Amino acid sequence: MIQFILMVNKQGQTRLSSYYNWLSMSSRVALESECIRRCLSRSELQCSFLEFRGYKITYRRYASLFFIVGTDGEEENELGMLEFIHTLVETLDKYFESVCELDIMFNLEKAHFILDEMVMNGMVVETNKANILRP
Repeated sequence: MIQFILMVNKQGQTRLSSYYNWLSMSSRVALESECIRRCLSRSELQCSFLEFRGYKITYRRYASLFFIVGTDGEEENELGMLEFIHTLVETLDKYFESVCELDIMFNLEKAHFILDEMVMNGMVVETNKANILRP
């Protein structure tokens, strides 16, 4: 099950976050900062998976944004999460017509709506771009 999804720029600033289990604000800030620091410090030659605090972290960099997905334990397939990230980026790209960091910042509500159409209670429920973007 997906525990959290983060969109982060290259400087480590969180642009979008979505949590599917309750965490206190202080726990979220600590989790985000340490997770972001670990993902951003890795080189491009290293794989896109790491284990951290009992979570399996899957991340991918697209242009100036890092998309980070945290899942619990052994239940989720890492390659499936990479495919989910790619589908999310393609959907955002289709909606915003070449998505960039500013699109996420200035249309945060719409980005959350798109993410909520794809993920419900930590489970991926829709991957068809046409169905996600249908009004």
